Amino acid sequence: MISTIFLQAGGGLQSLLLPLIAMVAGFYLFILRPQMKKQKQEKTFQETIKVGSRVVMTSGIQGRIAQVMEDGVIIETMAGKIKFEKAAISREFTQQRFPDTTEVKK
Repeated sequence: MISTIFLQAGGGLQSLLLPLIAMVAGFYLFILRPQMKKQKQEKTFQETIKVGSRVVMTSGIQGRIAQVMEDGVIIETMAGKIKFEKAAISREFTQQRFPDTTEVKK
């Protein structure tokens, strides 16, 4: 009975599968692939951090890396030193994006 309904629809099973395949491919290309690329970039950044780098944590805390350990990092902030997991580092605190406001203008 189901096959007769598909045949009466005109295109058969192929007309139903083609839009479904297109939706799955679009979902992969526009959502999954960019997310996987971003995760890979974050992971390589977290593995290559070094002492003295200015970073922004996922919670929004900004600071300078004081010590890199196997299980995490110690971040020096204005409030003191705090230990974080490496996975909590979101991005680097770059001069272009966040200019240093302590410069003395002449």
